[in-house]
Amino acid sequence: MSCHAGLRSFRLTEAELAALPVLGIAGNFAEHLSQAGEASDFVNIATESENAPKGLFPIYLPGFSNFLGVYPLSHHVVAADFTQQPRLQIEPELAVLFAVTYDEHGWVESLTPQAFTAFNDCSNRINAPKISLKKNWGSASTGISQDWFELDELSEQGCLQDYVIACSLVRAGLVTAYGQTTPVKHYSYWNQALLDWLINQLKSQRDQGPLEDMRAILAQLAQPKQLIISLGATRYTAFGEACYLQPGDQLHIGILPLSLAEQGQWMSANARETLLEQGGICLMQQVRQLDSNKD
Repeated sequence: MSCHAGLRSFRLTEAELAALPVLGIAGNFAEHLSQAGEASDFVNIATESENAPKGLFPIYLPGFSNFLGVYPLSHHVVAADFTQQPRLQIEPELAVLFAVTYDEHGWVESLTPQAFTAFNDCSNRINAPKISLKKNWGSASTGISQDWFELDELSEQGCLQDYVIACSLVRAGLVTAYGQTTPVKHYSYWNQALLDWLINQLKSQRDQGPLEDMRAILAQLAQPKQLIISLGATRYTAFGEACYLQPGDQLHIGILPLSLAEQGQWMSANARETLLEQGGICLMQQVRQLDSNKD
């Protein structure tokens, strides 16, 4: 029986969010990398199976002295310098807050899901040696909902099994589906397989090609007790695959029970409380020229 109506929602403060490292998964939905024009970046990355994700990448690392130490999360805005003609695409994703434990050698031992939310792993389609360079270009380059739901497991009996990821873009008053509405259980790696893969990557992923050394990153972060990990972007619609963001656009990403997504009313700005009561979370962001960012 679905339990989404009984989920407890909460919010993290900006200070709490700013203390949490943020990672993403590359290639956890079939065909997304090909649609994004990035499949060739991973030709030399060996994976355990054809459908396995390609790797983890950092989006935000608190305290780092390089660009990854710049806080990029925003609840309301995607901001960029559009005079430089960036090629920005929405990446609609499910993000999970994990508690992390380590063994006596500093290796990741366990990941325990604690909460989930809607995430925009917005990406600039540029040629770059590392994925992270396409993700964090400064303040308000990444989207995250203010609202979270508590989560105690990733399993076939868990509350997320009947959820979907939905994404639409509003441009000049016209609403168009940007990502294919997709069940989260269709992630290539999901539930226990995903947890096992994440633990292995956090222990073993080296600096290779577009990927970075995860164990070294965690060591530099002094073994953080929590991580936000965004689990991968859905496939695009034909519109989304060809559409780059422009100032004035408004994007919506929903993490929703399938029944709510089918009703089609989840995007209303006035429906937040009702949506939460029914187990849904929506991220809504305005796209702005960098100088007009007032988030």
